[in-house]
Amino acid sequence: MMRLTRAGRAASLRQSVPLARLEFRMLAAALFLLSAGAIYVACEYFVNGVEWLGRRLNLGSTATGTVLAAFGTALPESAVTFIAVIFGKTPGARDIGVGAAMGGPLVLATIAYAVVGGALWWNRRRLKRSDHLVRVDHHRLARDQAWFLAIFVVKVGLGLIAFAWKPWLGVAFLLAYAAYVAREVRTQDTDEEGELEPLKLHPGTSLPAMSRIWLQTGGALFVIALASRVFVGQLEAIGEAWSLSPHLVALLLSPVATELPETLNALIWVRQGKERLALANISGSMMIQATIPSALAIFATPWVFDAPLIVSGVLTTIAIVYLWALFRRGRADARTLLPVVALYGVFALFVLWRHA
Repeated sequence: MMRLTRAGRAASLRQSVPLARLEFRMLAAALFLLSAGAIYVACEYFVNGVEWLGRRLNLGSTATGTVLAAFGTALPESAVTFIAVIFGKTPGARDIGVGAAMGGPLVLATIAYAVVGGALWWNRRRLKRSDHLVRVDHHRLARDQAWFLAIFVVKVGLGLIAFAWKPWLGVAFLLAYAAYVAREVRTQDTDEEGELEPLKLHPGTSLPAMSRIWLQTGGALFVIALASRVFVGQLEAIGEAWSLSPHLVALLLSPVATELPETLNALIWVRQGKERLALANISGSMMIQATIPSALAIFATPWVFDAPLIVSGVLTTIAIVYLWALFRRGRADARTLLPVVALYGVFALFVLWRHA
């Protein structure tokens, strides 16, 4: 009798394990979708609030995108890098911060720019446009790419060599970002991108109070940060449920997840016909990713790259050179932004091959 009871318990346990795994996968998928929806809704409130904040602070459209919007959406990712490299107790934990500092720019330079190009192409009729041209300050965007490229090349070069006083160079990256912000604030746009939509928290007035603007922008940013943490966590849980390597998830999927707010901001602005703000948000976020998280990682880690990080740096450089040449011509077609996404595909294939 005792044997039968034990056998029955073992059989019941074997049956319950697949059921528990299925429930775990369903819960992770549900939280994944809910957090993605929360990020999108919060981004709607954030872009609306940050536009009003830029207007009240007398900043042009480009400076609003490159400084205010970019700093707000990049802050959670920088905090993740800070926690990983400063409080990480193992080399593997600190390596996550280094990977984030390199993965973010690759995602922005490939997927985010391609999303802008695809959204402009898709919404051409709704925006009542007869062409596919990207209506931005091409000279200014080309200059942003040149700034990023110069900093990024130094950043990658430091990852290829080791020397004792490397951590001190982190200060140079912080100073480079400060100089970039100062230049963006001084340079004003010659024209604005149309009328602002009413503030969502105070739609009945043409000039909302600063307290309402700060409340909406800050509240939306808090929701974005919280939902992004849940989103990334569920992505890791889904990877675990499907027996994907944690290193594979960290290299391929986590950077896409952490850059989701910038990508969604750009998508929302493009749907409104404001590609200047969309591309300014991406280029400003790239500058933050090239400097602040990198400085933190250089301060606290050896900052020495393995093969995937080197490949990531090379592909990001290729993407930026392509974008710089595109904007430098002074005329960019939305469809010409699409090919850069293939570079992320190349990186994905390389990582999958390494882990095969």
